[in-house]
Amino acid sequence: MVTVRGLGWVGVKNGELLRRASGQVDAFITMDRNLRHQQNLAALPFGVVLIIARSNRIQDLLPLTSAVIDALEKIRPGQLQQVGA
Repeated sequence: MVTVRGLGWVGVKNGELLRRASGQVDAFITMDRNLRHQQNLAALPFGVVLIIARSNRIQDLLPLTSAVIDALEKIRPGQLQQVGA
């Protein structure tokens, strides 16, 4: 698993971020609800898992762990899987 921070990509805009991720990831996990409206996800060589949670704090994300794993097992390139309410 890699992270935006771990790759030194903090501050990189979404379009460029997705281009950089091409060829490096099988799936991209985000909490950015606008990503699907701003980018052509169907053209991506990886799938996107969108987490809908109250915050990015561990207590809000932990209950979604199983659903995220399920989404990652099923996702295909160009697909968006939403997890959470």
